[in-house]
Amino acid sequence: MIILNGVHECKLDNKGRVMLPSSFRKKLLPVLENGFILKKSIHSVCLELHPMIGWNKEMEKLARLNRYQKKNEFFIRKFTDGVREVDIDSAGRFLIPKDLISYAKIDLNTKQIVLSASIGIIEIWDKTHYTKEVNEKVDFGKLAEDVMGSINFNDENVS
Repeated sequence: MIILNGVHECKLDNKGRVMLPSSFRKKLLPVLENGFILKKSIHSVCLELHPMIGWNKEMEKLARLNRYQKKNEFFIRKFTDGVREVDIDSAGRFLIPKDLISYAKIDLNTKQIVLSASIGIIEIWDKTHYTKEVNEKVDFGKLAEDVMGSINFNDENVS
């Protein structure tokens, strides 16, 4: 898995393309030629850019689901709805299709977006929605305790 760091404010061009920040391009260099998957997020009104190698691992997990169970079939359909293969061009840009721009509620007047590194993916947000999301009032200490507090890190090789 490639670990990316950082949050970058970017702007869509008139064709719906966005320039991948150079810090992301450098880290993604080993996987650039394999392409990427652009998809709708499950929990937020944003998009996710997955390197193809990571996406293929996700698809291998889904392939193990029993498709004779209706809920599994429905989940696969919803999870892959709107999925697009995208390539990074020689200028470091990729195209966000209009239906995905609409899904992510990207303001076409300002065209301001945020690319936020997440674990193994890049989230793509309308700038206003991203700001609202990260500024949402939450007791982060409590959330951290709830999410991370029961994990045993003693078995990890931490340096």
